[in-house]
Amino acid sequence: MLNSEQPRQTILVGEDESEVRGFLEMTLRCQGYQVELAEDGDEVLAHLRDCPPVSAVLLDIMMPNKDGMETLREIRRIDGDLPVVMLSGLAAPIKIVEAMKFGATDFLAKPVNHEHLRQALRKAIDVGRQIASPAAAPSAPALDRMFYGSHSEMRDIRAVIRKIADSDCPVIIQGETGSGKEMLAREVHHQSPRSSKPFLKLNCAAVPSDLMESELFGYERGAFTGAYQRKAGIFELADGGTLLLDEIGDMDLRLQAKLLQVLQDQEFRRLGGRETVHVEVRIIAATHRNLEQAMLENTFREDLFYRLNVFSFHLPPLRRRNEDISEIARFLLHKYCAVDQSDRLLTPRLLATFSDYDWPGNIRELENVIRRLLVLRDPELIAAELASAKDRRKPPPVESNEDRGSPLILEHVRQHNDKNETAAILTALESTRWNRKQAAALLKIDYKALLYRIKKLNIGN
Repeated sequence: MLNSEQPRQTILVGEDESEVRGFLEMTLRCQGYQVELAEDGDEVLAHLRDCPPVSAVLLDIMMPNKDGMETLREIRRIDGDLPVVMLSGLAAPIKIVEAMKFGATDFLAKPVNHEHLRQALRKAIDVGRQIASPAAAPSAPALDRMFYGSHSEMRDIRAVIRKIADSDCPVIIQGETGSGKEMLAREVHHQSPRSSKPFLKLNCAAVPSDLMESELFGYERGAFTGAYQRKAGIFELADGGTLLLDEIGDMDLRLQAKLLQVLQDQEFRRLGGRETVHVEVRIIAATHRNLEQAMLENTFREDLFYRLNVFSFHLPPLRRRNEDISEIARFLLHKYCAVDQSDRLLTPRLLATFSDYDWPGNIRELENVIRRLLVLRDPELIAAELASAKDRRKPPPVESNEDRGSPLILEHVRQHNDKNETAAILTALESTRWNRKQAAALLKIDYKALLYRIKKLNIGN
């Protein structure tokens, strides 16, 4: 929710489907925005020409009369910096690439998730502010209390974080998905002399490889079809500040080589440009992958690893921080609820279940459980659900020698295995918001193997 003391920002929604338009209007108003509605591209452009300025545009690709792509090109002729987030039920890479080349700030696939919409708009508006006034970037808040606790590895991190923050050296943060890598990166920036400068993040796994180079380095007008004006890359926007390259282990090898050159020389050229751009940016790299193993498999460059690996953090998974779970749970409860209800909702049985649970989604999964607890207000139900989820991930009992020859017993075991495997895959998919690539990493199986098992077990159909 936006701060009530600040003027409310206005979002212009261009969407032809009345139900989707109504959903977006309700969601945005609940998030504190003012909303203006348009049913096609012509209405969007008319509003931008004739009405007061808006903070951002949500624009559907498929619309009658003037579709989203054509409207986006017209918007860029009117205003080259206005944040525009594209919406589409067809999240094909070619559509994403085309939208980004025409100047889209971000891309969301339908059906739109409340949280994804909130994050995309906040990021788009923040980047717009930095383009308009790079020196006015807000500083990040101090490290959340979920990093506090008595676990020895976390104490070691706290002991050195100030010294590391004061330097300009690159940092690598490794840890499982949901363990808090971005939060730690923000704390390093917040405690550094760069805290008044931008902190920007680029998820290397979320941006298609065709777009990654332009996202990193920007492009000049005319560099490719649809490049109607110069666009600064994230390196240029983060000049003087900190750039978090999230999931760097998923970056294409070709781009790893270009990134290494920028790290060494602190300069680059925009796509289609001849001018050399000099920047001074601190790099923090984060990944859930084992980079040492990735080097052995030739999927991550050794020279880039050793260039980045001046300081390295390994965040422990939540299941190894058993002594900190109750404090983290209380912090998250207070984060989402102004009234202190920890004594009533965090019952002894629920806290005991928290301690016994293995948390495959780490702090992110715990946060989702707390939000569910605040909606249902039933600690016993939450405890039962976690116990059931843990049981579903247990391996089936080993049959006796006498049972092994029975076809009925073997079929029962197969069904039991399929049931447990389905439950484990569903848990991983839900904890990663159905990102199959991240779910495969969470399950520690090959991505193609996960796709095969999803199809074989008929999951999601």
